[in-house]
Amino acid sequence: MDFTGVYHRTTEQMSYSLNESELIVNLKTGYDVKRVFLYYGDPFEAGILGGNEKWTGVREEIVYKKRLKHQIWWTTTLVPKYKRCKYYFELHTDDEVWYYFEDGFLTKEQMEMDGRMLQCFTVPWMNPADVNRTPDWVNDTIWYQIFPDRFCNGTPGDDREGILPWKNEGEVKNEERYGGNLEGIRQKLPYLKELGITGIYLNPIMEADSNHKYDTKDYTKIDPQFGDSETMKRLVAEAHEHGIRVMVDAVFNHCGKDFAPWLDVKKNGKDSAYADWFMVNDWTMLNKEASTRDGRYYSFAFADKMPKLNTNSESVIRYFQDVCESWIRDYDIDGIRFDVGNEVSHRFLKRIRDHVKAIKPDIYLLGEIWHDASQWLMGDEYDSVMNYPLMSGIHDFFIDPTMKKEDFEYMINHCYTMYMQQSNNVLFNLLDSHDTERLMNRFHDLDLFYQQLAILFTMPGSPCIYYGTEIAMEGSFDPDCRRCMPWDQIQTEENQQKIHEIQKLIHLRKTEPALRSLYFHFPEAYDEPRLVQYIKLDQEQNKIEILLNCTEEPVTVKGEGEILFQRQYQDGRLEPKGVLIRRIGR
Repeated sequence: MDFTGVYHRTTEQMSYSLNESELIVNLKTGYDVKRVFLYYGDPFEAGILGGNEKWTGVREEIVYKKRLKHQIWWTTTLVPKYKRCKYYFELHTDDEVWYYFEDGFLTKEQMEMDGRMLQCFTVPWMNPADVNRTPDWVNDTIWYQIFPDRFCNGTPGDDREGILPWKNEGEVKNEERYGGNLEGIRQKLPYLKELGITGIYLNPIMEADSNHKYDTKDYTKIDPQFGDSETMKRLVAEAHEHGIRVMVDAVFNHCGKDFAPWLDVKKNGKDSAYADWFMVNDWTMLNKEASTRDGRYYSFAFADKMPKLNTNSESVIRYFQDVCESWIRDYDIDGIRFDVGNEVSHRFLKRIRDHVKAIKPDIYLLGEIWHDASQWLMGDEYDSVMNYPLMSGIHDFFIDPTMKKEDFEYMINHCYTMYMQQSNNVLFNLLDSHDTERLMNRFHDLDLFYQQLAILFTMPGSPCIYYGTEIAMEGSFDPDCRRCMPWDQIQTEENQQKIHEIQKLIHLRKTEPALRSLYFHFPEAYDEPRLVQYIKLDQEQNKIEILLNCTEEPVTVKGEGEILFQRQYQDGRLEPKGVLIRRIGR
């Protein structure tokens, strides 16, 4: 047996409480392992630990598994009667049987040796307070991300100096301001509701010098370019009336150059009351205007106008606890997205979570993390993260014709074996954002565009579309991905047809429990190497099949089913770049 391929520990996503009664146990092995059995039971079943009694446990086979690139992920759910569990594994290859304990592998003879002290894996207590709890409503939410300056100008007659005429097409620049504001978003709530949107993610709206507002000047004040406190209150209240939740962007990793505590530090140096709010290494060079590669102080990337906040500081923690509390109490927001969410301290996030969850228990805390975020998703920091691994995996599959359907399967399984089920259920799934090239821009092909959206709306988690995706808006990398929403063109026949396609996908997502479910598998019904097929299942085992023809030839579709969504499909043939979603029963 390939011992190096076997991995388990009683932490993180390998062994955890799903709720107060169910325990999830996961195991990785190499492909040489063909069957896995689990021996489990209460640690005290045979007496107290250290006694002379022999503990055996109940033997059950683990039948559910997912294929990864080089390993198999085995998973099972236990219901420990007394909320404690002790277990070990029995691993079968074609010609060997090994027993896997916390301290290694044993043969049957070694395991049964008189007097041997077997180091079983142990979950000592499933404490309800330690269960990772995420807000249920998020899985049912269809998000719509809005970059405020470029979405809609709701007060064109009140434009301030420097506001450019709305640009319905073409490239934009970072320094340009087009006057989009909160009133414009409020006016478009009926449009969003008709589209099927049930959640808005707003890029930063607090006072800042730039149009993107990631250089915060005042965390307690709505930026005047966007409106005021009353405008924000009205926007959230009316959004809630339309059944739409609102999530705001929190820029707590760094501030802007005009944030009052930073100005005080630049003026008073070490004597400033805010000296420990920042990470300064050379107090003699605070006023130098240049890249921070010289290390004089830490900043976002190397941007000298975005000094990094010291989120280890007690006063910084208390300040942002108050900021979050005011956002909840004043505006009744439903979620907070943490910008650069992997650089703020774990201590800071734990304290923020405790504080805001005490005020609004079902608020959604989302981290912007582009890589494996396991250490932030233990139940005491973020509820979930932006699922950039899924976005990049989908993108890579479509640009790389050498990747096969198995590679797609491995990628999807990797994304959904990284975290606990609770976090998977509320992952923020996206295909583009204000930080990336727009989806349509990558291929300039509407059929490939809808193939990828079909994946987005059928994956576990919570899907988000970037404003303008409903009309396949184009835009290159930042800042061109932040173009103005072309409202003057929204009623064209072409755009209305595109909107109709998105509405169909959104409607399916909202009405079919299987599409929101965590449960899926990849059958092997087709020989075509790039014909992607997967089945989504709900808790009643109702099945919905998703087929994506990523080959260069038409494919004859097998079996029958009720068609729910289709493109490039006719008379039983799925054309290249085609997608078919259908109900196939139990």
